[in-house]
Amino acid sequence: MKHAIYVVDAFTDCPYSGNPAAVCLLDQEAESDWMQSIAAEMNLSDSAFLLPGNPGEWSLRWFTPKVEVDLCGHATLASAHVLWRELGVEGKQLLFHTRSGQLAATREAEVIALDFPTDNLASIPISELLIESLGIEPETAYKGREDILVALKHADELRCLKPDLARMMSLKCRGVIVTAPSDRSAYDFISRFFGPRIGIPEDPVTGSAHCSLAPFWAERLGKATMRGFQASSRGGVVNVQHLGERVKLLGQAVTTLSGKLHA
Repeated sequence: MKHAIYVVDAFTDCPYSGNPAAVCLLDQEAESDWMQSIAAEMNLSDSAFLLPGNPGEWSLRWFTPKVEVDLCGHATLASAHVLWRELGVEGKQLLFHTRSGQLAATREAEVIALDFPTDNLASIPISELLIESLGIEPETAYKGREDILVALKHADELRCLKPDLARMMSLKCRGVIVTAPSDRSAYDFISRFFGPRIGIPEDPVTGSAHCSLAPFWAERLGKATMRGFQASSRGGVVNVQHLGERVKLLGQAVTTLSGKLHA
């Protein structure tokens, strides 16, 4: 059976920037091995698989080229974009049932708002392995549910960072979020994300990382509504609102490809 599939650039309003995600539409439950094979074939940071349920509700799973993950922001944004823009689904809110619980997407003017769980951080020691992996000693380090977050003092240190991804594979985490204060007035903070253990050397724009970045910067900047820039080679903007136990991620998306899987 042929499955419709789209490639959507998320957290951008300009094609061929932001973070591309594949969105595959299912009409019945699919085997995990098959979905993993499709994700490896697409070879993007994440591929999303949508299965309709009750009206306005979908089962949603995410796969990197290497593993299934519990939470993915940009592929959720891409999924909501496909349902509204490409398939003409009605209504201002979509509900997704995922390995991280129920997530919601809401249309707000020109953007899509995602309701995600806050990832609260705990301070951790700065290990030699972490320093060797980054090639620089961070000011502070923290651990969330799955990721390590490290803070640098200056934005230019973050932009010039060339981590040792082979060494980073030895860190016991999904990925490493690196952040610093923004050196540009348009943004409150900047970040990068490295996930070699899950098959993502550097992610272009990481929505789920902002579940950690939002509480981190809200405390330091004394504000709940912020604008983050992920300083990858493609770059992307994530607007965030820290709402206590939840984080709102706001962004735009653009479809760049549509087609059908033949196997």
